[in-house]
Amino acid sequence: MRLTLLYTGLFAACGATVVAITYGLVAGTLPDKAAEDRKPTAAQSDKAVEEAQQIAEVNSVPDDFVQACRSALADPDAEPTLRMKCKAAYQEGLIAGAQSQRDAILDELLRYSLTTLVAVAVMAALAGWFVAGRVLRPVHRITAAARDASEHRLAARVALTGPRDELRELADTFDAMLDRLQTAFEGQRRFIANAGHELRTPLTVMRATVDVVLAKPEPSHTELVDMGREIRAAVDHAEALIEALLTMASTDRGLGGREDVDLATVTEDAIDAIAPVVARLHATLEPAPTSGDPILLERLAANLVDNAVRYNRPDGDVWVTTATVADRAVLTVANTGPIVAPDAVDGLFEPFRRLRDRTGDGGFGLGLAIVASIATAHGGHAEAAARPDGGLAVTVILPAREPRRGDPVPSDER
Repeated sequence: MRLTLLYTGLFAACGATVVAITYGLVAGTLPDKAAEDRKPTAAQSDKAVEEAQQIAEVNSVPDDFVQACRSALADPDAEPTLRMKCKAAYQEGLIAGAQSQRDAILDELLRYSLTTLVAVAVMAALAGWFVAGRVLRPVHRITAAARDASEHRLAARVALTGPRDELRELADTFDAMLDRLQTAFEGQRRFIANAGHELRTPLTVMRATVDVVLAKPEPSHTELVDMGREIRAAVDHAEALIEALLTMASTDRGLGGREDVDLATVTEDAIDAIAPVVARLHATLEPAPTSGDPILLERLAANLVDNAVRYNRPDGDVWVTTATVADRAVLTVANTGPIVAPDAVDGLFEPFRRLRDRTGDGGFGLGLAIVASIATAHGGHAEAAARPDGGLAVTVILPAREPRRGDPVPSDER
């Protein structure tokens, strides 16, 4: 209704402007004294006498004056004064007729223009109502989809068709937002279900261990010690899982502060922590300055190295490289593990996602998920690629630290 009133008001204003301009132009072409300079000729004498007679009758001029004018205009030898009076009466008659005709034309023009404007404005209102309904129909569909959308009903889409205009772009953007929300909610539900299952596993192990020992009338000291060790291992497992979940939660909230960090340094620290375990680890650590949380970045590097070692062949190799490429700090960790299907690579960054041959390894399926979460929190991203001869190459790309005053200038810029 508001759009219709707006359309009609604008049309009426424009129409009134056109009518006013037309009226002014027509009035300008009809001068008030159109016959002021016209002079009667001999051929116009009879007509002049008739018009003068009509004017005289309208103006209640005596008949004897009309007869006198008729005689004077017809007789060339008539008295000059009488002829001038008759000519003056003729001129006044022409002027009065022109003025009367002008007023009649302008009145008719104004009446017809206003009538036409009212009629067309009504038609414009009806057309505006129809067009407004057609234009707002996609908006109503978007509103209905937004009203129906909830945590449990995210499958509805606007799916607007037609020309790619602003409304089509709005509908497509809304559908894309629903896609992201649906993916996020489904991922959250899977995460909660998997986290509950992973947390329930150590509790089940502890409960079974305790029940087995308590079911014996007199458990021996060795059995009690073994029970304690199994419970301790289960507690350590649950603690590591909770710590991993807390790390993901903290990175999802964003970074509290940033400081200068060199990926080469934190990666070297992560390698030193597991160096005795890995015999064939090849490290090429070039400076890769960035900014962020050094603890989280060291956790990122440690998860990548631990993941490469855990899922490697017994005699396999691990390659770790850091460098600055195109104003980006890059960390790449690759190994010679089992062959990974290319279509399963992207899913490895999801929480609790394991490959079929990666079960029973003591991991939680959170290593690469934590890596991706930490990289995102630092304004970067993580990507993986399956190696043709087996294994996986994971690359983390982070924004490089901006140069500051006092930093050494590279040799190629000196």
